[in-house]
Amino acid sequence: MSLKIAIAGASGRMGRMLIEAVVNAPDCQLSGALDRADSPALGQDASAWLGQASGTMITADLRQGLAGADVLIDFTRPEGTMAHLALCRELGVKAVIGTTGFSPEQKAAIGEHARHIGIMMAPNMSVGVNVVLKLLDLAARSLNEGYDIEIIEAHHRHKVDAPSGTALAMGEVVAAALGRDLKDCAVYGREGVTGERDPSTIGFATVRGGDIVGDHTVLFAGIGERIEVTHKSSSRVTYAQGSLRAARFLAAHGPGLYGMDDVLGLKH
Repeated sequence: MSLKIAIAGASGRMGRMLIEAVVNAPDCQLSGALDRADSPALGQDASAWLGQASGTMITADLRQGLAGADVLIDFTRPEGTMAHLALCRELGVKAVIGTTGFSPEQKAAIGEHARHIGIMMAPNMSVGVNVVLKLLDLAARSLNEGYDIEIIEAHHRHKVDAPSGTALAMGEVVAAALGRDLKDCAVYGREGVTGERDPSTIGFATVRGGDIVGDHTVLFAGIGERIEVTHKSSSRVTYAQGSLRAARFLAAHGPGLYGMDDVLGLKH
């Protein structure tokens, strides 16, 4: 039986990549395609841009878009995702969330929804990025003295939040490995006479330009050497394929809040 998947943000760059991945997956079926009420794509076949018909029309009606779905995959904006999750909970639809930029209150609400439905939430669905997160934990534990830590990320000009959710996740992993809390040691900007660098801090630098899909580097700078752990995305395909792995994982699991480390078996 095919896994029935609905896609939010169906006419966006990531939404289209997800739709292509679903329609090409032999074990999945595109059951719904959601977009904003002002989207010019409303009423169009969700995969028409691929030169093929899926029979699923893009709609702003959440109930129509989620009807019959097993899993929703959502890479939209926090406010939209929260509205989608409320209805997912009501309808018993599981959710894969790739949206970033949630407030602490929104994250708490997601945790409450996860008591009733399965939710897989991650700042980055790439398998490679999640392997890098494990490598960063090892690196930070080993390089816990004498190394300054900086996180540099670059994305396309259309990205609206900074630093990226992936960069923040990397910072959280490094801070936890060092026994610190990221909110107490993060430095998000430097300008003017800043004084000497505080060795207990974790710095962030953000680049926005062109069509960069996503580059992340964590720099451990010591005296006489530096170690750089880097991941570069050249296509959103990796996010789409990771999302499908997450959807398949949720299909076999009950309520709860899961991460990509659960999906990939990286927790142990």
